[in-house]
Amino acid sequence: MLHGPASAKPRGAILYVHPFAEEMNRCRRMAALQSRALARQGWRVMQIDLFGCGDSAGEFGESTWRAWRDDVSQALRWLRERSGTAPILWGLRIGALLAAEAAKDAETGGLVFWQPVLSGKQFLQQFLRLKAAGEMVQQSDRERTGTRALREQLGRGEAVEIAGYSVGPELAIPLEGAELEPPSAASRVLWLEVAASAELSPASRTRIERWQAAGHRVDARAVEGPQFWQTLNITEAPALVEATSAALGTW
Repeated sequence: MLHGPASAKPRGAILYVHPFAEEMNRCRRMAALQSRALARQGWRVMQIDLFGCGDSAGEFGESTWRAWRDDVSQALRWLRERSGTAPILWGLRIGALLAAEAAKDAETGGLVFWQPVLSGKQFLQQFLRLKAAGEMVQQSDRERTGTRALREQLGRGEAVEIAGYSVGPELAIPLEGAELEPPSAASRVLWLEVAASAELSPASRTRIERWQAAGHRVDARAVEGPQFWQTLNITEAPALVEATSAALGTW
């Protein structure tokens, strides 16, 4: 989906990279609200569905981390050719991991992170626990599948079924190895998190220091609001949209 300004010449281009599995659906409204707000500021914003997700081709169970990285790189090239400028990459949750990896191989106009996943290993562990949590309610001790068994299943090259999503080893294992590390080319970074206390987590502060030490110009802050990527009902975080629009209004 492409959101464009009314003017023929946009002030720049932005590529949105969505989060994982059900988080993607829960975040659609926030992504659309932000995209439309940025379009009103004159930005051209492109939202893509990665392979096997949303309206894209393929099934989620066929997705691989490599294919998702290629999707981001291809969309980045497409948007750059049509906008005449290096697009900003805007990643939400594991979309930030993919955006940072894509930025290692291509020039960007900067990076925008919304509640970025710092460690793919930690994220995958939490996702695998969803199955264990569901089985605690429905099955006996002998019938339950622990996260260790799920990892062993992936290690044998078999997909695991969690919360209605089939996740294959070519997606899970590279995701587990992904870390939010700074690209070698220094860039401008807007790092926003949502928290009840409006404070960045200690883990994020430590990671941000690493990005700054690598020469990146990081504008990091937390805003108050609901954790909309986790809520069962569609939820909005207006302060996040306002903070993003205000920051990008100065780029």
